[in-house]
Amino acid sequence: MSLLDIYHLSHTYGDQVLYKDAELSLHRGEHMGVVGPNGAGKSTLIKICTGQVIPDEGRVVWRRGTAVGYLDQYAQIGGDPTIDAFLHAAFAELYALEEKLQQIYARFAIGEDVWEQAERCQQRLEAADFYGIDTAVEKAATGLGLTAIGLNTPISQLSGGQRAKVLLCKLLLTRPDVLLLDEPTNFLDEQHIDWLAGYLQGLEAAFIVVSHDSAFLQRVTSCICDVDGGTLRKYVGSYHAFLNQKQHLHQDYVRRYQAQQQHIQKTEAFIRKNIAGNNSKIAKGRRRQLGHLEVLAPPSGSLTPPAFDFCPLPAADQLLQTNDLAVGYQFPLFSHLRLAVAAGQKVVVTGFNGAGKSTLLKTLIGQLPPLHGRCRLSDTAVWGYYAQDIGWDDGNRTPLQVVQDGFACLKEKEARRQLARCGITNDHISQRVNTLSGGEQAKVKLCLLTLKPCNLLVLDEPTNHLDADATQALSRALQNFDGAVLLVCHEPRFYRTWADRVLDVAALRQ
Repeated sequence: MSLLDIYHLSHTYGDQVLYKDAELSLHRGEHMGVVGPNGAGKSTLIKICTGQVIPDEGRVVWRRGTAVGYLDQYAQIGGDPTIDAFLHAAFAELYALEEKLQQIYARFAIGEDVWEQAERCQQRLEAADFYGIDTAVEKAATGLGLTAIGLNTPISQLSGGQRAKVLLCKLLLTRPDVLLLDEPTNFLDEQHIDWLAGYLQGLEAAFIVVSHDSAFLQRVTSCICDVDGGTLRKYVGSYHAFLNQKQHLHQDYVRRYQAQQQHIQKTEAFIRKNIAGNNSKIAKGRRRQLGHLEVLAPPSGSLTPPAFDFCPLPAADQLLQTNDLAVGYQFPLFSHLRLAVAAGQKVVVTGFNGAGKSTLLKTLIGQLPPLHGRCRLSDTAVWGYYAQDIGWDDGNRTPLQVVQDGFACLKEKEARRQLARCGITNDHISQRVNTLSGGEQAKVKLCLLTLKPCNLLVLDEPTNHLDADATQALSRALQNFDGAVLLVCHEPRFYRTWADRVLDVAALRQ
């Protein structure tokens, strides 16, 4: 039984065709992963399903009565509730029903015959597991690491990553018929990704999840929607089964495309040779046949994957050193920090969300003052910084303008070449940067970093929005970089092969 049907979907963004006459369905209980390269239209598809984006053509039909829950990481939260109060608000309807039941009991106490009404309310509360709400909240909050923060903490005091986890937790507690999740693992630590995967695996409800995390998708999905080349193609089975199916279909398509191209070339050669000779009638007939031939498009996936190449500068032996450093805002997140980064050393900082990893990086490069102690950068240290939050001073500029504003010495042709090397296509080079997908914006930021010679790269969760090809390219580039790297990342497979040290923030306090 279909919960969602998409018919004849066509949509363009700027000059890029995202979908052309595409169709898709989601059935009851299906766990669908949405995959595709950066900028293919994965997040746009979710927004079309929620009505936030109106497609150029086509229809999106939800089954009547389907409750849809959408993870909006930028949702406004009224007032300043605590985490606990906000999570319990997911059960507002049940609390209203329980209040109604109490009112019915009060009427019953003064002699009114309302026993049947009370019984119906009681049955609805029990069916919805009303009396297990506190347990459900605690279980979900613990699984996503919120209890470690403190459920009495006001949401206004949370970091961006912590706030995203609270929104995700509340969405899971509402238990809609269909969950729409756009990159839910971006702000989760490894153990919390593991909990979320286990939760989604056991979910009877259907969901659609956009993710670049292949291991996560393999665990939680029963089908895959591949967004690529203007099409939506659904594959039934696991993520690994999808990869095998897609490879076989791609190989078959390449064979048919090559055979057709050979046929066209051979036929055109015959026409050129015979159009004015004794076989002109045959040649004209073959030309008519070519005119009616449905020509296959060149195989997708032929684009060159991005290549990041950072420019190293020489450095002294010791680039960075802290002494009794305290990091935080009004109050220290951690104190007595001793950290040293030598030239060429690759150091990864891990730890739970909100522990102060981003605050630490900003303090080390001087964007935030230390609360106590000192941080010393070598006189030869030249750092390049990648911030976790994607933001622009002027988001109406194009990637080309962003690069030329940052590096005025670059001519337009060279700026275009550098952007293309980092995976920004011609379709996107002249688009406003704030209209690009998260992955494309990340590539623009990385392009700026590749153009800045430095001997210390300070990177805060650079893989959050990147697709698989870009993530692999960035991992290779950091491995080959002769300078030092100070990285915050929650994906061990990204840095496992080249990191010299992996430090948990708890160890940094010692």
